[in-house]
Amino acid sequence: MTLKECYAAMGGNYDEVMGRLRSERLVQKFVLKFLDDGSFDLLCRSMEGADYEEAFRAAHTIKGVCSNLAFNELLDSGSQLTEALRGGNCGPEVERLYEQVKADYARTVQAIRAFQEGAGG
Repeated sequence: MTLKECYAAMGGNYDEVMGRLRSERLVQKFVLKFLDDGSFDLLCRSMEGADYEEAFRAAHTIKGVCSNLAFNELLDSGSQLTEALRGGNCGPEVERLYEQVKADYARTVQAIRAFQEGAGG
């Protein structure tokens, strides 16, 4: 799988990130580092523990990272969850959005791992 195919598989925008970072090697470096980012785990722990302020911070971090890397599907769901959690709010909409973030995150990680395996690393 190429990096461009990885972006297509995750619902990202390869051309956008290349326009921003201008180097496929640099994009690859940050895409692979995404696997080590702890924000998603923090989001899950915070949601399970009903700590919605901490969940907001984690969702906001996910949103920022995804914006920088043009992971657009995860950016969209992460942005919606961030706004729904703003001010420590919770409710059925937050749960629905959280489930969408989990699905988009899983798809993103799956694409990155497939790329990583194909790139030999």
